[in-house]
Amino acid sequence: MKELEISLPTPPKPAGSYIPIVTSGNLVFVSGQIPMESGQMKYQGKVPDVQSIQNAKNASKLCIINALSQLNAYFGTLENVEKIVRISGFVNSEESFSDHPKVINAASELLVDIFGEKGKHSRIAVGVSSLPLNATVEIDMMVEISQ
Repeated sequence: MKELEISLPTPPKPAGSYIPIVTSGNLVFVSGQIPMESGQMKYQGKVPDVQSIQNAKNASKLCIINALSQLNAYFGTLENVEKIVRISGFVNSEESFSDHPKVINAASELLVDIFGEKGKHSRIAVGVSSLPLNATVEIDMMVEISQ
C-alpha cells in the first residue's frame, strides 16, 4: 500500500444500527462502506447528473479504503488477508444510467493492485435509487483470513 501511496484512515463510525465487522470461521464480512473522509461525506448525489463517472470511481476507491481500514482496526493488520472473496457495489444513479460496472471496476482494480492474486474476487455492481446519507457509492466486502 505504501507503493500506491495509500494510508489507512481511522475507520468511519457506523451510520446506523449495525457493527462494521462480523466474523464466521475464516470469513470476515465488512458492512457497507460509503465514501467518508475525515468524518465527512466526500461524494454525494447521483451519477451522472450530480457526480461524474470519474468522481464515482474515486468514491468506490474510497469505500474500499474505508473497508480496509475497518479490517485493519479490527485485526491490527492486513497481513492475515488470504483472499478478497466478494464485493457488492451499489451506485446511486439516475434511472437511465447503466455503467455501474465501470464505477465498481475502480474498486476491483484497487484491490488487485493492493493484494495481487489475493485481490481477485467475485462481485455485483448495481444501480440504486438512493443510498444512506445520499452517498454516491456503497461497497461491502467478504474476506477470507488466516487464523
